[in-house]
Amino acid sequence: MERQISSWFSPALQKEMPIAVYGHYGTALLLIPTAAADFLEYERFQLIESIRPFVDSGKFKVFSIDSINKESWMNNEMDPRHKAIRHQQWNEYVFAEVIPFVRHHTSQDTQIITAGASFGALHAANLFFRRPDLINGCISMSGVYDLTEYTKGYFDEDVYFNSPCHYLPNLTDHHILEQIRRSHHIHLLSGSGAYEDPEGARRLAGILYSKNIWYELDIWGSDITHDWPTWCKMLPHYLGTRF
Repeated sequence: MERQISSWFSPALQKEMPIAVYGHYGTALLLIPTAAADFLEYERFQLIESIRPFVDSGKFKVFSIDSINKESWMNNEMDPRHKAIRHQQWNEYVFAEVIPFVRHHTSQDTQIITAGASFGALHAANLFFRRPDLINGCISMSGVYDLTEYTKGYFDEDVYFNSPCHYLPNLTDHHILEQIRRSHHIHLLSGSGAYEDPEGARRLAGILYSKNIWYELDIWGSDITHDWPTWCKMLPHYLGTRF
């Protein structure tokens, strides 16, 4: 498997931001880390190895980026307003810096699918719903899609507009809705075992249904827990059967 590590100084974040790239060709899979993790998390926990056949065959080219959750929602010493500002800066980093990087390393016509587990599932879905003109779909595993689950009671306009369960019910812009509706890759996956929250996925699915947006909701059994073995099963299954 081809593997390259790159980085650049991000204007949006004012810090060096690394990115790992796996593979040589194919649909672009943009991986968003869990909670307070980094860009090599999916490699360390063997998820990259679990999808190796799809990378080596040229079906997918994988881009794995850093989160800055430790500088925003996971930083208990930080003022909540500053957390929200930092999160918005991270969004800008993805939209204005990462997406052009992916395009440069694939093509202008290559589909970009976000994917993530746990907190990364919320980010993956939110990035797609916010910019369906740039991103073509998402695979969200074991997520909740209400950002207030992470904000410790804080709520402002930036929380609202990064919390799909808040802003999607009120989304009326026909152009954006049609861009979202054109996607055939909104996959909401959850287990039913320990520490999973399948109701989080069901709640988002209900909102999408009310907006006449296609989605796939897949709730796995009570033996499927909130842990890496789950995501190392889910992601290769979906890459192999839905693309």
